[in-house]
Amino acid sequence: MKALSSRDNPTVKHLHALATTARERRKHGQTLLDGAHLVQVALERGAPLALLVLSESGLAQPELAALVARCAHIEQILLPDALFAHVSPVDSPSGILAVLPLPAAPAEGPLGQTCVLLDGVQDPGNLGTILRTAAAVGVDEVLLTPGCAQAWSPRVLRAGMGAHFGLTIHEGVDAAQRLADFSGLILAADLRDAVDLYDLDLRGPVVWLMGSEGQGLSAPVAALANRKVMIPMPGGMESLNVGVAAAVCLFEQLRQRRG
Repeated sequence: MKALSSRDNPTVKHLHALATTARERRKHGQTLLDGAHLVQVALERGAPLALLVLSESGLAQPELAALVARCAHIEQILLPDALFAHVSPVDSPSGILAVLPLPAAPAEGPLGQTCVLLDGVQDPGNLGTILRTAAAVGVDEVLLTPGCAQAWSPRVLRAGMGAHFGLTIHEGVDAAQRLADFSGLILAADLRDAVDLYDLDLRGPVVWLMGSEGQGLSAPVAALANRKVMIPMPGGMESLNVGVAAAVCLFEQLRQRRG
């Protein structure tokens, strides 16, 4: 394990760039995994980690030391805690990072089963939560329009808690083109002229359209829906966080399919 101590070191500069800018991640085709759980899931799924980064205090933790021992085949560097915090993509550094090559864009094929299409979802926490929920209910394909946050950014990865490695994620999707031949339900959340979620038959293929936190679905994407759906809220609230709304819808579909 190589010890580094300067912010001017090229590797340290590279890590900081990956942590802070989407442009640098796209330029180098790499991103950062933060935390022992993500690194462990990546190893279990056979992800080709390029570099392991430890803080001095992190290396002193038995859990992280054991993880490091499993990664003898991966290049490793050790940073002082302050320098590790400088390259960490989160406010509370975990003590371990890994550099992950960005996956190649998946092939486009017909949408025959249920999937989620996200339109302009820019909050990393919400995006990661929706990916995690999709993976939890067995929906394995998620489509993102160009206005969404970068799916493989460190903060989205952290919120996804490993869900990325079990999903097919399409970014920069032309929604109209991808949904043109879909014969199932295309459902958009809306409060006007909408059917109650719990009155719908969700046992067949469904594309769930989920919009941005502030503006909802863009008009062109909303127009692709063949049904509008609302989540009943007898408590009087006007709306739900998009991550919560996605979870309610996807788990209702799972409940119906199990029944």
